[in-house]
Amino acid sequence: MRGIRFQFCHWRLRFAHFLVLGVAGHAVLVLQSALQGSANRLRVSRNESNRDWCYCEKEATLARSLDFWTISSENLIDVLPVDPVNENYVRKVKNCIFSVAFPTPFKSKEVLEDVLDLSLSVSETDDFIQLVSGGKIVFGSIPLAHRYGGHQFGIWADQLGDGRAHLIGIYMNRQGEKWELQLKGSGRTPYSRNGDGRAVLRSSVREFLCSEAMHHLGIPTSRAASLVVSDDEVWRDQFYNGNITKERGAVVLRVAKSWFRIGSLEILAHYGELDLLRTLLDFIIHEYFPSVNVRGPNRYVDFFSIVVSEVAQLIALWMSVGFAHGVCNTDNFSLLSITIDYGPFGFMEAYNPDFVPNTSDNERRYKIGNQANIGMFNLNKLLQVLNLLFDPMQKQLAAQMLDGYPALYYTRFRKLFKAKLGLLGEGEGDDELIAFLLHLMEKTEADFTMTFRQLSEITESQLQELNISQQFWALKRVSEHELFPTWVSQYLLRLKSNMNDTDSERRKRMTTVNPRYVLKNWMAESAIQKAERNDFSEVRLLQQVLQRPFQRNPAAETAGYASPAPSWSKGLRVSCSS
Repeated sequence: MRGIRFQFCHWRLRFAHFLVLGVAGHAVLVLQSALQGSANRLRVSRNESNRDWCYCEKEATLARSLDFWTISSENLIDVLPVDPVNENYVRKVKNCIFSVAFPTPFKSKEVLEDVLDLSLSVSETDDFIQLVSGGKIVFGSIPLAHRYGGHQFGIWADQLGDGRAHLIGIYMNRQGEKWELQLKGSGRTPYSRNGDGRAVLRSSVREFLCSEAMHHLGIPTSRAASLVVSDDEVWRDQFYNGNITKERGAVVLRVAKSWFRIGSLEILAHYGELDLLRTLLDFIIHEYFPSVNVRGPNRYVDFFSIVVSEVAQLIALWMSVGFAHGVCNTDNFSLLSITIDYGPFGFMEAYNPDFVPNTSDNERRYKIGNQANIGMFNLNKLLQVLNLLFDPMQKQLAAQMLDGYPALYYTRFRKLFKAKLGLLGEGEGDDELIAFLLHLMEKTEADFTMTFRQLSEITESQLQELNISQQFWALKRVSEHELFPTWVSQYLLRLKSNMNDTDSERRKRMTTVNPRYVLKNWMAESAIQKAERNDFSEVRLLQQVLQRPFQRNPAAETAGYASPAPSWSKGLRVSCSS
């Protein structure tokens, strides 16, 4: 998508105060009357001239009215079956991919928005605010709740589905990109089980900020388009210890190329719905895997090959920035290998392969050092599904592809970490050099992000002197290890083998792959605490900083985002509760 704009709305009884967060950070204050009504249909013109204007005109200006902005569910429901039961109640659902389920809007809202190809002025209208909060549905859209299953913490959990999410349609922007728009926290669906269909402010702020941060780090991810916050009561036992408290609810409008996941296929295989499994697979291949011949006899093998390769790449990217997803269940694992369903994630601070961001993960299954293995586990579950459709030769081919996953992952991991160290070409001891540094970081509990960033900023002569100033506080921590001089000698010797390279070019190159700012838990928690008090200033600051994670930002430096974590943050915990 083109330049993303965000908007924050603070609702007070009958009036809303809009603080518009533009790309350049300019603020505009507008008064807007409160919204009335609930799930009314919002009529949008769907004639051919409007569709051509929206989809085909590459140089068109941003739409200044929703009359020229169209989303549709037709692409999905024309091919994939919909649950024939129209009533919205929790039940076991079979022989379909989606259920029709209208979102349930909150009564009062605060909105943080990204406008998709719409003029910022549109976001000030009642129609738009009702759209992103679930209060109105665009004409032509049929809100859908997706049916899927999954393995949760390694155990088959049967039907799961979108228990609090509504897919409101597909939008094609001026670049010809299709984006599926989904509301999260927008009310109950047939898949809500015992839940209330809501999400809370703390988890919604984290998802909004992190999905945008990951995008600007260059990692495939869903995107956050808006955040609507309400004073309506949502009750949660945050740490599952019997302490149930009232929290503020929220609805996130998030977008992705697709929300299909491994669990989308698992549920069909589990119930023997093989014809529907083939239909869904063919649809996914046709829509999202253009390099695969959807009519070819080996299309599912070719599809699996791509997924294996892209999962290896995605997890290697996660590792390169110290990101731990927290709940890599098969129902949270995208078939397009994008990062989705942000829950108890965490960016590792002190380097620790056993880092677990999720306090609900008692067995430490999803610790950061195990993510590559979890990728293998999830791919194996996908293979078990596909094996139902394979002949013996195809089963053998696919098994060989899965066997090649560890080598694929390590190749990607090695390439990314060589870039983080500024290494060019091939060196005989490159693997050992990377492992040696990580070992020193682990033993000294050095900050992962800032150690690599400061290696990007320090000069070779400063390293040679072994007199690390406090300016490089994370690297100074590593230097306390007795083997640090040995590593520095090996590193500097290896840098000399970089062909046609200079120290300034090395540092410039490294600062483009080693971020100075990532969304550490304490930063998110600080913003959440303020947001709970109706102060979204730090959400705004973080949104701006994380859009340019590789560039030094004076406001971020003042806020301490590149400094050691504050002492108050040591006891922070994040759970699955949201």
